[in-house]
Amino acid sequence: MRLLYFAWVKEKTGIAAEEIGIPARVATIADLIAWLKTRGPEFANAFAAPEVVRAAIDHAHVRHDAPVRDAREIAFFPPVTGG
Repeated sequence: MRLLYFAWVKEKTGIAAEEIGIPARVATIADLIAWLKTRGPEFANAFAAPEVVRAAIDHAHVRHDAPVRDAREIAFFPPVTGG
């Protein structure tokens, strides 16, 4: 599975993208975020407020209860604002 990190999520994790195998117990975006937070202080910091982190599976925005089982790519990014 390919994970992509954008904006301050990328800055806090220190990486833009990675190919990773996730544990079988990770079933949803929320589970994935919880697992990512255990990977080190940079991930714990990036996902400290998971409710503000947005996610997309294979280029479609999803809620945190979305299943990740068949995902090829998951992207994480902060809310987008601007004008």
